[in-house]
Amino acid sequence: MAETLTLRALNRATLARQMLLARADASVPETVERLCGLQAQEPRPPFLGLWTRIAGFRREDLHTALHERVLVRATMMRGTLHLMTAGDYLAFRTPMQPVLDAGLKVLGPRAAGLDRERVLPVARGLLEESPRTFSEMRSLLQAEFPDVNERALGFAVRMSMPLVMVPTEDRWGFPRTAAFTLADTWLGGSPSEVSALEQLAVRYLAAFGPASAADAQSWSGLRSLAEVLDRLRPRLRVFADDRGRELFDLPDAPRPAEDAPAPVRFLPEFDNLVLAHSDRRRVISDEHRPGLTTKNLRVRATFLVDGFAAGTWETERGRKTASLRLRPFAPLPRGVIEELTAEAEALLAFTEPDAADRQVTAEPA
Repeated sequence: MAETLTLRALNRATLARQMLLARADASVPETVERLCGLQAQEPRPPFLGLWTRIAGFRREDLHTALHERVLVRATMMRGTLHLMTAGDYLAFRTPMQPVLDAGLKVLGPRAAGLDRERVLPVARGLLEESPRTFSEMRSLLQAEFPDVNERALGFAVRMSMPLVMVPTEDRWGFPRTAAFTLADTWLGGSPSEVSALEQLAVRYLAAFGPASAADAQSWSGLRSLAEVLDRLRPRLRVFADDRGRELFDLPDAPRPAEDAPAPVRFLPEFDNLVLAHSDRRRVISDEHRPGLTTKNLRVRATFLVDGFAAGTWETERGRKTASLRLRPFAPLPRGVIEELTAEAEALLAFTEPDAADRQVTAEPA
């Protein structure tokens, strides 16, 4: 009979792998590889996610890795932008294509007349000439295919072609509207055509396990990972959660005691920790999960107390003042607020080093 893991045991195991029980002495590429990527829907969150995980992280460390093409920002898991090592991107981009193809269904009737076999060679030619924003791409493609919806043309290219975003000297590595280029041009090699699904499943467990097949599929968007994990079963340990669901894990992966200390931590918007499982109770309660996503599908920044999401936070910048506001889900003890305040002040010093004044406030629950 499989050993049952409590929610706290799952919490501590996942935090250990996510480098959230203690900041790691690791390089930026090593960290991004260990985490199997960072969600990067916007440029700023990966910098904050690395700051909260790496001891002594500096913004220029990530800039350097991006400009040296060791890391890339590209469409990957769940059809969303991720920060990945170049090696992981080339290994896992092809297995992700079914997810990206499925994403095209959102076009609905706007896809009328769209013929990818005609559109993609034209798009490739445009990108071989120069990196381009998708605003430029849509306009140029519309001139070639005037009877096809402009948004459908751009979306088909984004989801069908291996593309990476071109970093700049902007503060957070990319402008709000960044240019894309061909991955093979940028990296000097094309995505592997060899199936790497087993490798991807193992890497997921290393970063987020112990986890169920449903968890792995929620993280990746791939429906086939249940079969992959079943094939890997002889190489894995199998546990159960408090609801009797089967969990898979790597035999030698860290699983700290459930009473292992977990310091307060700040997670940025869209952090994978709160998105990488179907059952997210190991990080956030079912009661508070609905409030994590806004109506326009933004995933709010959260803070952890004793390893679990205890509220959300946001920053605001004035001409001379930078502020961080805590919005706890429930009343917090004074000692915890003091810990959060100290961590928040350090975070503000990182994000707003030129602010003359920095303020941290906690709203009543």
